[in-house]
Amino acid sequence: MSTVLVDSNVLLDVLLPDPEWEAVSSEALARAADDAYLAINPVVFAEVSVGFREIEALEDALPAEIRREGIPWDAAFLAGKAFVRYRRAGGTRTSTLPDFFIGAHAAVRGYALLTRDPGRYRRYFPTVELLEP
Repeated sequence: MSTVLVDSNVLLDVLLPDPEWEAVSSEALARAADDAYLAINPVVFAEVSVGFREIEALEDALPAEIRREGIPWDAAFLAGKAFVRYRRAGGTRTSTLPDFFIGAHAAVRGYALLTRDPGRYRRYFPTVELLEP
């Protein structure tokens, strides 16, 4: 069975109900879970944590079927290379962006990525299959 890495924006839509996106993101998560394992990494966990006061509350809110994975070393390397391309293309951020770690993780592992923000992923990780709500 394949794996889908879930981006923080989709999880936040569902865990902190967003009036505009909750329904479509919930539906997209359910569709992805029908055909694949769902996973997050520490970067996604950190981004989602901003909506919770305590780690226990976040742990309780995350669906049990979402696996937690570390970021592979080769993905961290790829994230750095994507950041260099971003800077050379005129990007202004001075540290590696979270999206680069998420996209590189999906690319290295051959995972699809469920996200509402496909632009940067499409540009810097063109081999990643993007699923959008």
